[in-house]
Amino acid sequence: MASPQQSHKPRRRRKIEEGSLAHITHGTIDMDLNSNTRKPAFPLVAFLWPAKGTVSQWVTLPLILMVVGLFRWTTGFWGYSGYESPPMHGDFEAQRHWMEITTRLPVSQWYFHDLKWWGLDYPPLTAYHSWVLGIIGTCIKPEWFALFTSRGLDDPSLKVYMRATVFISEYLVYIPAAIIFLRRYSRLQGVNVWEASIALVAILMQPATILIDHGHFQYNTVMLGLVLASMSSMIAGRPLWSCVFFVGALGFKQMALFYAPAVFVYLLGICIVPRINPARFIGITISTVLSFAILFAPFLLGVAYDTYRGVQMEDLPVPPILATLPVPINEKAWYYPTVLQFAQSIHRIFPFARGLFEDKVANVWCAIHTFHKLHKYSSILVQRAALLATTAAITPPCLILLLNPRKELLPLALAATSWGFFLCSYQVHEKNVLLPLLPMTVLLSGTGGLLPSVRAWVGLANMLGAWTMFPLLKRDELRVPYFVLSLLWAYLLGLPPASLSAYHEGTSGGLSLPTKILHLNFYLAMIGWHVIEAFIPPPVNKPDLWIVANVLVGAAGFGVCYLWCLWVLLMKSGLLGSKTVGKEREKEQ
Repeated sequence: MASPQQSHKPRRRRKIEEGSLAHITHGTIDMDLNSNTRKPAFPLVAFLWPAKGTVSQWVTLPLILMVVGLFRWTTGFWGYSGYESPPMHGDFEAQRHWMEITTRLPVSQWYFHDLKWWGLDYPPLTAYHSWVLGIIGTCIKPEWFALFTSRGLDDPSLKVYMRATVFISEYLVYIPAAIIFLRRYSRLQGVNVWEASIALVAILMQPATILIDHGHFQYNTVMLGLVLASMSSMIAGRPLWSCVFFVGALGFKQMALFYAPAVFVYLLGICIVPRINPARFIGITISTVLSFAILFAPFLLGVAYDTYRGVQMEDLPVPPILATLPVPINEKAWYYPTVLQFAQSIHRIFPFARGLFEDKVANVWCAIHTFHKLHKYSSILVQRAALLATTAAITPPCLILLLNPRKELLPLALAATSWGFFLCSYQVHEKNVLLPLLPMTVLLSGTGGLLPSVRAWVGLANMLGAWTMFPLLKRDELRVPYFVLSLLWAYLLGLPPASLSAYHEGTSGGLSLPTKILHLNFYLAMIGWHVIEAFIPPPVNKPDLWIVANVLVGAAGFGVCYLWCLWVLLMKSGLLGSKTVGKEREKEQ
């Protein structure tokens, strides 16, 4: 008797069969010409080779997350910014202090309290994040966040707690966002799950990101994770959710503005290309406005509650943005406290008074300042010059994306735009290099992303990014993690100085000879700089000579990376002529 027809068939698990590997062109497999057999193209492929086609991704993924988590946690055993470095200590103290003021002071004092001691200068979502972590930490040990008396605290148990907050925050936001983005982007690009897993390991093992967040100490990955979530929503065809996530990224760190022009032109582009879509435009506008309203609502409601309770606000200084308004505001009006607090938060978030750049950063302005001192010019003139240069740098990628708003162009457009900001904009830190590195590194998960023609460029940018931060990491006693993570990442991806596999002759998808010479010269400069910096002290009258050399080489390398991203973006956009662009665009709509 025939069995009744089943109403449900279990989903068949997709496998990468051995016989189907011949068509793979994404850069994970090379042919051994002697034995005519396939072999891993670089060490990271060899490590994940046993998982090829036979092991479920739900087995591979937990193993990957455990390994990358191990490197993050062990990096945290080393020093951090400002350890036993009075009077101001460093970023560790800044983050701890924000937990202190958000849990111990009324909301109306958050952006005004003792601004000389690490005053809060990030958007409200950072304040809410600090408040949550401060509440949890206070339950464990109240002394960690006692008002005034906890300043400069270097308690070992506090270090463990703070390291754990970075770790957990990253695994709640950045890691899931990276996994989902790579899953969607690799599927869009026709990349199989196994190769996407290789790209995932490379992205999660980025040395600069680990060293800054888990070594130096910051929460950059929360903002970067929200950016990835926004990009993932765009690729999934959910522009309204992309607005929500990107506003969240801006609300956590204003550095996300590096991506804002590219995000804006893409969302605008899908509203007008290939046909005008008013409903989509209105939906995106409303979603963005509501997201900003929800972002500021808890802060402003807290201010209103403080006003209701009679918290003293009359003596608070008027922020410059409010003092320069052409129309005077009545300080006795019921809405004045809310306007005052909102204006102060904006003033703190955008600190134009701090100058063109902080410390020594590998961008255009610091490089120019080496030969022609810029401090002799007025701040207004310098700000306008930075605005003009930044506009010139970001206009080409934004224009390309506006004319051709295709999903697969998003990483390149965001990379080129953020490189333009990093190189030319105002108030740039050396840590801001994490922003262009993220969208550039996710190119590894695209079509041909693991070929030497892409992998070598992504590798150069990441190695330069970590190298330019070495003076900062050295002050934090992070030399050992720097060398271990950088050299390990270079080895896994077959990059100098650990390997030259990306530059071998005859490798499929290889580099041209001029590109190889250019890259290897940058690597030689980095290696030579480390040797000189380690064994030869700088002249007494020029104590920053080696740091300045680092800036000049780094700025040149980042400029080349910007040009490469812009050129590849232009080529892939099809604006120079491609028969497939129209068809691909119609598919995405």
